Amino acid sequence: MKEYSDYIVRATAANHQIRAFAATTRDVVETARQRHNTSPVATAALGRLLTGGAMMGSMMKNDKDMLTIQIKCEGPIKGLTVTADMHGNVKGYVENPDVMLPPNSKGKLDVAGALDLGVLSVIKDMGLKEPYVGQTILQTSEIAEDLTYYFATSEQVPSSVGLGVLMEKDNTVKQAGGFIVQVMPFIEETVLAKLEENVKKITSVTAMLDKGYTPEQILEEVLEGLDVEFTDEIPTQFACNCSKERVTKAIISIGKKDIQEMIEDGKDIEVNCHFCNTQYTFTVEELKEIIKRSR
Repeated sequence: MKEYSDYIVRATAANHQIRAFAATTRDVVETARQRHNTSPVATAALGRLLTGGAMMGSMMKNDKDMLTIQIKCEGPIKGLTVTADMHGNVKGYVENPDVMLPPNSKGKLDVAGALDLGVLSVIKDMGLKEPYVGQTILQTSEIAEDLTYYFATSEQVPSSVGLGVLMEKDNTVKQAGGFIVQVMPFIEETVLAKLEENVKKITSVTAMLDKGYTPEQILEEVLEGLDVEFTDEIPTQFACNCSKERVTKAIISIGKKDIQEMIEDGKDIEVNCHFCNTQYTFTVEELKEIIKRSR
């Protein structure tokens, strides 16, 4: 048995003409929901982006590479940010976790309504002087299609992205997961036609998750008849690298004058990590120590 429940599989198909990723991310999304106390529609939106981010992070080549996906939008959710690395660690938050909307015309959580118009940015920090930044306008604001469009326009890689989050009646996360399938430049017409036909047949990722499909089964359906070969799998989890030490460094960076003012206020200060909502408390004594350290 696997020691972890959430994982990403990587695969190739049609003699390396296609590369594919699929993930199951229920615990990742449920952890995010608990940390940020997100409303159902915010859970669905963040869950989709966390799932996409985890898979895109696993495409990175080097140990220290970081991927950030940011959506800035006009809808009531205001924006989402997700960061991932190549090891399946992913974290994220929404600007407005309390957003509530009626269901959309299909009776589903209205993610598109929560986001509305906006811009998707993908930032890859690969240890070079400047990070790579790709930006696209949101196409449907459902997130999966927006990532599909991003891959096609910014990275020139024709892709198909499917993402889904399924909620329980008590608003906890029942299932979450998704897939990314990408075609290589040398793909044969017949292979592409078969892939397109397969993708058209897929009604929704949530329907597959509801049936209890594993990431492997999702890819077997998407890549049916295309000789899928699974290359590896990696565990994925909601993980934040914040710590009191890192927050201390952040406080040092605001400058002695501001720290001195906080000390003079005579009250403990609380610093909150956006990504995981952990509160760090610093007493006046600790602030005095910080000033000493920063001399």
